[in-house]
Amino acid sequence: MRIQLKDIVKSFGTNKVLLGVDLEIESGEVHALMGENGAGKSTLMNILTGLHKYDSGTILINGEEKTYANPKEAEENGISFIHQEMITWPDLTVLENLFMGRERKTNWGWIKTKEMRETARELFKDLGVTIDLDREMRTLSVGQQQLVEIAKSLMSNAEVIIMDEPTAALTDREIKVLFETIKKLTAKNVAIIYISHRMEEIFTISDRVTVMRDGVSVDTQPTAQTDTDEVVRKMVGRDLEDYYPSIDTEKGNILFEVKDLSDGKVYENIAFHVRQGEILGISGLMGAGRTEIMRGIFGIDKLASGQLFLEGEEITVKSPADAIRQGIGFLTEDRKAEGLILDDSLRENISLPSIGEFSKKGWINTKEEREFADLLIKRLTVKTVSGEVPVKTLSGGNQQKVVLAKWIGAGSRVLILDEPTRGVDVGAKREIYMLMKELAERNVGIIMVSSDLPEIIGISDRVVVIHEGKIAGEVEKENLSEEKIMTLATGGYK
Repeated sequence: MRIQLKDIVKSFGTNKVLLGVDLEIESGEVHALMGENGAGKSTLMNILTGLHKYDSGTILINGEEKTYANPKEAEENGISFIHQEMITWPDLTVLENLFMGRERKTNWGWIKTKEMRETARELFKDLGVTIDLDREMRTLSVGQQQLVEIAKSLMSNAEVIIMDEPTAALTDREIKVLFETIKKLTAKNVAIIYISHRMEEIFTISDRVTVMRDGVSVDTQPTAQTDTDEVVRKMVGRDLEDYYPSIDTEKGNILFEVKDLSDGKVYENIAFHVRQGEILGISGLMGAGRTEIMRGIFGIDKLASGQLFLEGEEITVKSPADAIRQGIGFLTEDRKAEGLILDDSLRENISLPSIGEFSKKGWINTKEEREFADLLIKRLTVKTVSGEVPVKTLSGGNQQKVVLAKWIGAGSRVLILDEPTRGVDVGAKREIYMLMKELAERNVGIIMVSSDLPEIIGISDRVVVIHEGKIAGEVEKENLSEEKIMTLATGGYK
């Protein structure tokens, strides 16, 4: 299948998202689509698959002008879209999710469960996936759910598969499986449109790369004929010098400390501290217990044992409300499910932890609340037409900035950041790093969980490595290396 999008223009009200985009996709190629959050990549793909109607331009499929009424029609015609934010039925089994809306039935309407199970097993075998088909989706890790979504797409006999940040939650082994699968698909003339902010992936897997900036397609060329610096320059319109900012703040006294933390299930005997003005990296493989530890500290999940200390004084945190009162903020890994109220405005999301500052006798001073939110929106350079629009209308990177604005506005003294740059483009990453630097300079203690080893090494003052629910080791900044961290993360010693 050959796809040509020519001079595509799209606006949402007064917000001009696409100003004239050209994109050509050839059979059997992996075509990387790059651009900062808000550049229009997802909007363009939603137009191709019929979710949005474009204002002007032309879409050609195999040389004929064509538009789809909705994503289902696009999928029926061979174009499948695996979204970054997965759409699953958490209470249904893996098998039921795979065949949702495409169940195989007898002439009498009976579902052919055995046949469906055999098909799923064969597909999982080809993918190297070992997930029980009878498990409920809610019990799977984010990475496992992503693999199920990829398998679901392959079942539709797609000729073009759009993958939006497909590896954001995958382990190294799962990424290797994905790349092997992509190679098998392209060998069968399936085209892959690959959207990712991970430069190393783009140069490993793609044949061509198209860069978008501010709603315009800037350039398309063979991946082998460009490099990271050139792609970044085209994405942001400038060079990104010193990608990881130097953070030379003097570290103060121990601000926050945990001792003998256990939940009785995933992790035990966890002990570490963070100083004033320090960025403490938390590393480890997916499933090691990193996120669970942070959820326990913040009071989301119950602790079986352990103590928390703030400036040497023991504190009690049994709920997120307790944590917020103590000055602890938590940017969660899943910003949409846990970090934001998507239907509420930017103003309402940003002011939520601080709402008591704007209320008196049950009445909220909306004027003060709006000024507070607008100041943070401006400071964090959130791209939006207004602080009153629903936060769900923003790009992923700008949503992440809103979550950060919420905790900065709350005056958090200890800030836990779980995968703070997941799904965020290079320009927004740099801005988040600069914000972290600014907070450290204000003596905020930052605990950063990240699966991105260059990020962990580039931004952390010290790194604690978790392996199977226990602390495997601690590495000071001057001794940090990917080899050292991975050795500890996999149960070795360095």
